[in-house]
Amino acid sequence: MAYVVDLIRYPVKGCAGTSTSDAFLTPAGLAHDRSFMVISEDGIFRTQRRHPRLALIRPAISTDGTRLTLDAACGADGTGRFGTLRLDVTTSAPRRDVDLFGTAFQGIDQGDEAAAWLSEFLGTPSRLVRVPPEHDRIADGLTPGPSGYADSSAVHLLSRASLALLNQRMAERGAPILPMNRFRPNIVVDSHEDHDHDSGGDRAALPHAEDRARRISIGGAELGYAKLAVRCAVTLVEQERGARRGPEPLRTLASYRRAASGGVVFGAKFSVITPGKLSVGDEVVVQEWGDAEL
Repeated sequence: MAYVVDLIRYPVKGCAGTSTSDAFLTPAGLAHDRSFMVISEDGIFRTQRRHPRLALIRPAISTDGTRLTLDAACGADGTGRFGTLRLDVTTSAPRRDVDLFGTAFQGIDQGDEAAAWLSEFLGTPSRLVRVPPEHDRIADGLTPGPSGYADSSAVHLLSRASLALLNQRMAERGAPILPMNRFRPNIVVDSHEDHDHDSGGDRAALPHAEDRARRISIGGAELGYAKLAVRCAVTLVEQERGARRGPEPLRTLASYRRAASGGVVFGAKFSVITPGKLSVGDEVVVQEWGDAEL
């Protein structure tokens, strides 16, 4: 059997995540996950691909979503602490056009104070926007579904077994092992160490079992498989330092996880079929299996 061992939300796209023991899974993912986004002055979303220092910003959002706190792990010169910004979130400010992977959406600008704080920390003019209540984006995949400012589908699920296999292969190449945060999942699953890996019911405990899970029940929620997670240069960013660190894990992943459609894949994306509460310790029940798209 597999169980939830971590739940992570990323209130601001591209910034650090926050682990929680309980979370409500909304139609668009974990509550408040990627509901804010840093953009350029002309509306283009900012990402760790080009701005790895985003990883050093640690957001915290109140339960009701009305208060956002941004705390920077270090200053613009790479030393000390930059400071803390506390914002009253607005949903009534004028909308502005934003661009996410070339697709036009709307965002609610969170004001000049947030813009000045982010611009100084990142060293480039930036603004902060929130997903509008009328946001109606539907991400594609085998199971389409609503999504906020995530790269694609609402939920990214990854197993510790998959990471363990990657780290084993990296160690064989002389590369250092990597933590789970390099891959920025929302739901991390694992199984009991003493479970029988030869039993037919233990498919969820094997590496990359998430590739084949088509319908999952967790707690009071249900997820439908959308697509494999194609990995990009964000995985090269050491999250604790906000800087790129060499070619791994993409180099090793390319040796055994190259998708037929192009790119390397690691983990899976899911859409929300039934919203509900999730908790660390919840059993992950795979109701339907399919063939991996690798």
